[in-house]
Amino acid sequence: MGMTTLGIICIILGILALLTPGLTGLSITTALGILVLVAGIIRVVWAFQAGSIGKDILRLAIGGFTILCGIVLISNPIFASGMLTILLAAYFILDGISEVFIGVKIGTNAGGGWLLFGGIVSILLGLMMWHQFPLSGAWALGILLGIKLFLVGLTMVTLGSAAPKYH
Repeated sequence: MGMTTLGIICIILGILALLTPGLTGLSITTALGILVLVAGIIRVVWAFQAGSIGKDILRLAIGGFTILCGIVLISNPIFASGMLTILLAAYFILDGISEVFIGVKIGTNAGGGWLLFGGIVSILLGLMMWHQFPLSGAWALGILLGIKLFLVGLTMVTLGSAAPKYH
């Protein structure tokens, strides 16, 4: 699958997230909770397969804590979406900074202008989320993730269509 195709998929996912931001935010939180819960169960099973008492107890404790975290994410998705909002804000800021640096490095002829634009938007989105916390919650996850997916898709389509020119 080429970069242009993946970019189109990201654009579509971004639009869908923008159309249903609350549902997207709560879905992200619930899916993450399920994954963490399963990881905890796997850790507990792994603890019973360990060869020593010390390793068993530590692995069992970590597995139990992981299960507890998964249950908290699933049982209280609104609280969990608030915590994810903080993490997503930090991600947007850091990702935006890296996109700005890469965009400046590769220049505007190779699609760096879109990376630069996307990076600036990511930084602004991250700062907006951080500033609006705790009011932002689940809807912010959906809206801002939708915007980010759309911009990533646009960048991928632009770079994917420009790539053959340089081969």
